[in-house]
Amino acid sequence: MTSRPVTRIDAKVAALSAEGRPALVTFVTAGDPDYDTSLAILKALPKAGADIVEFGMPFSDPMAEGPPIQASTLRALKAGQTMARTLQMVRDFRADDATTPVVLMGYYNPIYSYGVERFLADAKAAGVDGLIIVDLPPEEDDELCIPALEAGVSFIRLATPTTDDKRLPAVLANTSGFVYYVSITGITGTASADPTRVADAVARIKRHTDLPVMVGFGVRTGEQARAIAAAADGAVVGSALVNAVRDSLEDGRATARTVPAVTGLVEELAAGVRAASRAG
Repeated sequence: MTSRPVTRIDAKVAALSAEGRPALVTFVTAGDPDYDTSLAILKALPKAGADIVEFGMPFSDPMAEGPPIQASTLRALKAGQTMARTLQMVRDFRADDATTPVVLMGYYNPIYSYGVERFLADAKAAGVDGLIIVDLPPEEDDELCIPALEAGVSFIRLATPTTDDKRLPAVLANTSGFVYYVSITGITGTASADPTRVADAVARIKRHTDLPVMVGFGVRTGEQARAIAAAADGAVVGSALVNAVRDSLEDGRATARTVPAVTGLVEELAAGVRAASRAG
């Protein structure tokens, strides 16, 4: 492929590498539990210690997600979240933050419904840096991956414990930004990651690519983040943050505890990740 411009993801990864520390990547669902609260959470994440923020694009059939993220998606949809509102949320975030990488994560159906060309143009203009689309395999790269790369938006691929050395080259072929290693099999939010197995898997993936490897699924606490970050280029946390939102609600609505509940956990996770760099 031809060379592409340096993205916010590339710049952040390079800066963290220069510091000698792993990244903390945080996931929350756009529009959960409502637009204003969700935007407040998004804006607070970098200040709390998140290096890269992932925003879930609500979809009515999030088949790869466990109950926490499924529930957050339903809350967001009930509150009126749409693709257009998710892109507007990124624009609102960018009004105050020009540097933190923003990755949209979700499924192809809402993008297809919005229109691929229109979506990529609007996402790029809004300030989106990357996409993680869990239900588009490499065989479907012409659908979205290649157009995204041509538009200057990174396409981040998932690798799993079942992605063997024969499959990895196809998975990595058009991947950019970073590789997201799913540390456990199954749906999100259901088990804890094994740092030893993660370290072995990261080493195997790195034999195939120079891209950083971020590890998610099964990371809920600062100590778990430290252990995983020590074995990888970064830790990704989603279900625990979504649960923090859920547990702060009253009758499904945000309270004064909602934003602090998320940022408090992010601060703990960030401390764990930074401890990993000192340990290394």
